[in-house]
Amino acid sequence: MSYERLKQRQRAERHTHNENLALRTHRSLSWLNRAEQAEDLDGQFIFLWIAFNAAYATEIDERLRLREQENFKVFLNKLCELDQQNTLEKLVWQAFPGNIRVLLDNPFVFQSFWDYQNGKLSHEDWQQRFIAGKQRAKIALGSRDGVMPR
Repeated sequence: MSYERLKQRQRAERHTHNENLALRTHRSLSWLNRAEQAEDLDGQFIFLWIAFNAAYATEIDERLRLREQENFKVFLNKLCELDQQNTLEKLVWQAFPGNIRVLLDNPFVFQSFWDYQNGKLSHEDWQQRFIAGKQRAKIALGSRDGVMPR
């Protein structure tokens, strides 16, 4: 089914959906639309993957999120332990430092942005956390500290 057909159906039915489902459906359809506009298969795949994730994404309990973050850190530490030639660190510093800095300016990658969007933080709290997080990350990048766990 095409984006246009699905969007028409969503518009007709959205008043019957709860707010969370309506938002997920809207986001998912937006990414489906983007996928249909992509001219290359890689782009189509990436946008369809994002649409898929948007369709099922829900709020994660804070304890579960912290546990997942810890699991991710353990995984990264293990990768770094096994990387005897420091290939990952070289990639970060030679291939991606600019990309990392651009990513740090993107509010969508900060949990506090989403907490603000969901009414868990005030605008001022979100802004303070965003600025402080960017400063910590840039200091770490500048000193090459904390970029690759050891």
